[in-house]
Amino acid sequence: MIFILEIIGTIAFAFSGCMVANSKKMDIFGVWVLGTVTAVGGGTLRDVLLGRFPPGMFRNGIYVAVATATVVFWLWMAARKGALPRRHFRQLTCVMDVSDSVGLGVFAVVGSQTAIDCGYGGSWFLVIFVGVLTGVGGGLMRDVMANMMPVIFRKRIYASAALAGSVVYVILLTRVPEWTAAFLGILTVFVIRTMASRRRWDLPVYVLEPEEQENG
Repeated sequence: MIFILEIIGTIAFAFSGCMVANSKKMDIFGVWVLGTVTAVGGGTLRDVLLGRFPPGMFRNGIYVAVATATVVFWLWMAARKGALPRRHFRQLTCVMDVSDSVGLGVFAVVGSQTAIDCGYGGSWFLVIFVGVLTGVGGGLMRDVMANMMPVIFRKRIYASAALAGSVVYVILLTRVPEWTAAFLGILTVFVIRTMASRRRWDLPVYVLEPEEQENG
C-alpha cells in the first residue's frame, strides 16, 4: 500500500515541480531536475532522518523513473501546446494546485507510515514530524532551487495541512484499518489545502515596524 501511495505522490509532486520550472522559464534539464527533486526530495530527507541509507530513491530507481516519465509527459505537452490562452493557463494552474495537494497528503501519510515501520510507533512526535517533513521537504527544496520564498512560509496553510493529515492518520491508525486511516489522513490534507486555496486562507502575519515620529 505504501508503494502505491508513493507512486501517486511522486507523479503529483513531479507535475507541480514542472509547473514551477515553467514559471521560471527553465530549460528541459532544469525542468527535469526541479520535477525530480520535488518528487523524491521529501522521501530522501525522511530516509536520512530515520537512518535509512542509502535513501529509497537510490535503492529503488522506480521513483526517479516515474518522476522522469512525468517530466517527459509535461515537456511533450508543453511542446505540443505552446502558448496557452489565459483561461487554459488558469485551468492548468488549478490542476497544479490539486496535484500539489494530493502529493502533500500522500507523502505526509507515507512519511508517518515509514516512521512507524522503522519501529518508532511509540513516539507520536517523531512519527508526525517525519510525516510533515516528508510532505513539505520536496516542495521546500523545489522553491529554494527556484530562488523563491518557500510556500510553507508564506501562503495557503501548507505545512499546517500536512500536520493535520499526519495527526489524523496517527490517531485513527489504532481505531480503523490502515487503509482507512491513510485515506482519511490524505483527505484531511486535500480538503484543508483546497479550502485554503479557494477561500484564500493564510496564517496570520505579524510584522514589527518602527513607530512613525510626529513632527513638531
